[in-house]
Amino acid sequence: MEESKSLAKKTLRKGFLLAFTASMVWGVSGAVQQIVAKDANIPAMWFVGTRTTIAGVILLVISLFVLPKKEFFSIFKSWKDTLTLIAFSAFGLFANMYTFFYAIQTGNSSTATILQYLSPLFVMVGAVLFTHKKVLRIDVISFALALLGVFLLITRGDFGHLSIPFVSVLWGIGSGITAALYIVIPQRLIARHNGLLVTGWGMLVAGLISNCFTPIWINPPHLSTKSILGVGAVILLSNVIAFLLMVFSTKYTTAATISITDAVQPFTTLVLSVIFLAYSVNFVEIIGSIIVVFAIYILNRYDTNTN
Repeated sequence: MEESKSLAKKTLRKGFLLAFTASMVWGVSGAVQQIVAKDANIPAMWFVGTRTTIAGVILLVISLFVLPKKEFFSIFKSWKDTLTLIAFSAFGLFANMYTFFYAIQTGNSSTATILQYLSPLFVMVGAVLFTHKKVLRIDVISFALALLGVFLLITRGDFGHLSIPFVSVLWGIGSGITAALYIVIPQRLIARHNGLLVTGWGMLVAGLISNCFTPIWINPPHLSTKSILGVGAVILLSNVIAFLLMVFSTKYTTAATISITDAVQPFTTLVLSVIFLAYSVNFVEIIGSIIVVFAIYILNRYDTNTN
């Protein structure tokens, strides 16, 4: 009995560490993406197309080795699943990466990551508007705290002025909304197909959509060595390594535990931005970030406990 309890604790600890590491890697990727987004030679459409195409190919190649071959094209056996995949690719993956890129380019990676972190709040708002979910006290509290936190974050205590351009706030909110779509749209697909395949095909289709506007092989930007390393690092860290770590973590731990580790991402990006990107942060901004993370944490925690 004691051995089984000890094994269960070790398994949960392993899952927590995997999820924690995944969130930290995503946080590192967010800081690296600031280097990429601030390079004037890198167009957003080219970056998104390159990122999604390469990541999609890598994930699909991995799936060929770790999943049964008969599952590889299973998504395309149903028109409904195929259309859902296209919607996920266009309105989730492609739109999220595009808006997040501009949120960083016009502002900074720390604020952009925090605004994108509001995605569970937008999921909740969407559920209230479109599925007539009952508004609970915890929803109102989370929403009010998140608004307060964002207000402190984007004003940094100077309530008469924004610390970042208003357009950056809009792009950041857009990245939060599209991140919510990234969460909601593929739920049916993930229930029917392996998550690795859903994301791999989603990335590749998003790449095809992007290449319809700006083919990545036509007039590619002239990149410095630093920019090439940055693009490669974002693809490997965010779209491959972090994703695989998070997928593996779900086999060992619960959704409640994983939701706790989500907070690691924005704080990792904030710390790295201060240390390596000369981003100056004040006390009010730190408090605002903490309030936002806490608001999303209690919303996630409550939803997990009630499902």
